[in-house]
Amino acid sequence: MLKIGDAAPDFSLKDADGNTVQLSALKGQNVVLVFYPLAFTGICTGELKQITSNQKRYDDAGAKVFGISVDSHYALAEFRKKEGLTAGLLADFHPKGEVAKKYGVYLDDAGIAKRGTFVVDKEGVIRGMTINDPGHARDEEAYFQALASCPV
Repeated sequence: MLKIGDAAPDFSLKDADGNTVQLSALKGQNVVLVFYPLAFTGICTGELKQITSNQKRYDDAGAKVFGISVDSHYALAEFRKKEGLTAGLLADFHPKGEVAKKYGVYLDDAGIAKRGTFVVDKEGVIRGMTINDPGHARDEEAYFQALASCPV
């Protein structure tokens, strides 16, 4: 199980536009990874809309935010468009849940991820973590508290 102070596991995933995003290529900036169960569901949509409404706070913290789900990048493109989301959306689609497994948030029986958030600093070190079961929303203020410990 990952803990604060560990190196964030590297990964490469397709974003909603079909481009590859690699975590290690983002060194030099703070990153917030927001694992969520599925696009187009109530709590997931609400959490990502809240992130969109706080985009300036993330920008001020020098942080790039990525939502990660087991949906395809095609579904994520439609989700982003329909809901007007600003966070980058990454598809942990094939092999299904591979990145969620690296972060310890994949639920094998359900085929989805828990609500796991990992705040990663410029050096690739985990500075904050929140893990909730799928039916329980997270407190976004915890992300900002963790970001406060990251250099801008």
